[in-house]
Order: sequence, then C-alpha cells, then structure tokens
Amino acid sequence: MEILILSSLLIIGLILLLVEVLFIPGTTVVGILGFAVSIAGVIYAFAEFGYETAIWVTSIAAIANLAAVWYGFSSGVWNKFSLKSSITGGAFDGRTEGLEVGMKGKAVSDIKPIGKALFGDQMFEVKSESGFLEAGKDVEIIKVETNKIIVK
Repeated sequence: MEILILSSLLIIGLILLLVEVLFIPGTTVVGILGFAVSIAGVIYAFAEFGYETAIWVTSIAAIANLAAVWYGFSSGVWNKFSLKSSITGGAFDGRTEGLEVGMKGKAVSDIKPIGKALFGDQMFEVKSESGFLEAGKDVEIIKVETNKIIVK
C-alpha cells in the first residue's frame, strides 16, 4: 500500500509538472502544485521507508522532474502554439487616388492645421503645411502621402 501511495504522489506530481511546462505558460498554480506533490512524495518516502530507499526515491524523482522540464522546453511544443503569421497589409484605402501634387482646390472649412477641402467635386480631409487657413481660400496640394494630403 505504501508503494502505491508513493508512486501515485510522484506520478501525479510529474504529470502536473509536465502539464505546466507543456501547456500552461508561466509559473502557475498547476506547476507549484506539481512541485508540492512531488515533494510530498519524497517526504512520504522518508517517513515510510528507510533512509537508503528514500534517497533512491528522491534521486529518481529529481531526475524524472528535471527530465520532464528539459523535454518540455526542448521538444518544440511551443512551436505548435506560437504565432507564425504577421500582418503585411496597411491602412491605405485608396481615398487619395486621382489626386496629384499641384492640384488646386478650395478650403470648405477652416484648416487649423487639419480641415476639409474640395478638389473637383470630391471633399477630402487635408492638412495645412503652414498652420491656419480660412474657409473659402484657395489651396494647392504640395504632397500626397498614403492617406494624407498636405496643402498650402
């Protein structure tokens, strides 16, 4: 009966430690509980068996737990859970297509430094190069970036 209790404690501790290393990132209650159950198994071995047997049990438990941790980190299990893709797109939505440097338009609202301007029959949000521009003033595009229109 003592061997069944001892082996149960050591195996449960080892399983909890493996679950911690393989599936649950960071140090959590599962890992601490696995370590505590393994220690309880070693203490039980010292309480129920002789000193020499308890040392053997401690050695085997330590080697098994260290092997489990080593296997968990070196097995590549984390590669199955890690993110391998990345975002390659951008925020360009085509709203500045058709606009060119040098186009003339009219400020629909005050541009301080961002406001609205009319180019042809379309209204765009623009940014002033020089600061404040009053509504109704003529503006000219000096730079078109991805989604920004710079005017003067």
